[in-house]
Amino acid sequence: MKWAKPAHQGAVVAVWIALLLLLWEFIAWLLHALMLVKLPDSKLPYLHKVIISLQDNLPVLIKQGLLTFGNAGIGFLIGSAIGISLAIIMSLSNTVELTLTPYMVASQMIPIIGLAPILYGILHDPDLSRIMMAGYVTFFPVAINMLRGLHSVQPEQIELMRSLAASTWHSYLKLKLPSAMPGLFAGLKISAPLAITASIIVELMGAPNGIGVLMISSLYYGAAQVYMFWSTVLVSIAIGLVSFYLLVLLERWLTPWQPEFRESGSGGT
Repeated sequence: MKWAKPAHQGAVVAVWIALLLLLWEFIAWLLHALMLVKLPDSKLPYLHKVIISLQDNLPVLIKQGLLTFGNAGIGFLIGSAIGISLAIIMSLSNTVELTLTPYMVASQMIPIIGLAPILYGILHDPDLSRIMMAGYVTFFPVAINMLRGLHSVQPEQIELMRSLAASTWHSYLKLKLPSAMPGLFAGLKISAPLAITASIIVELMGAPNGIGVLMISSLYYGAAQVYMFWSTVLVSIAIGLVSFYLLVLLERWLTPWQPEFRESGSGGT
């Protein structure tokens, strides 16, 4: 199988996004044109009107989007550090792994839509609440996927390191951590959009700024701000996609040995 190059992958993604946007416009036209009763724009507005609203409100959308992205990014980094640390600790001892795993799983049973208002009500600090919620949804996927990567090392590879009198530190540095990198990035790519979502949910609880505040305020004004609401939805999607593809680029840079990142020749299959 010949793996797609980055430019080709980007073109495929762009085509799919364009097709989805065209489908949105077509379905909106179909509903508005064929419905016997006038369909409110809040149900599914015309895409071109949403884009016009997005252009008119672009400065404030960018400003508030960056606030959301910044807080989510800090929480994502903290949660990733916690997840990586937990994975390494659990890989050192089966007893620790068996002890911590049930608590980690139980922590994820609390819905973020329920935890966010509790956390915000206790802290009364929107920035800290967003950071903590982003870290909360990040650490578990990172820890589980990296732990799986650490366990993927073959026994004969470990025996080879022991035969070379490698210390535990050198075994991790030279063998286990590189082997865990694909799993780590799998967890990071799952967590990044979740961190954005968690940050927005905190903003819906009454934060003074952020893209979630624009979203809830536009809903409050109803039909007068319906296009603004859909603009915030598009910006939220864009933030999630940016965070995801930044990690894809970082993974390509840090793990060039993975098969999908290798340059294939013209005769590759």
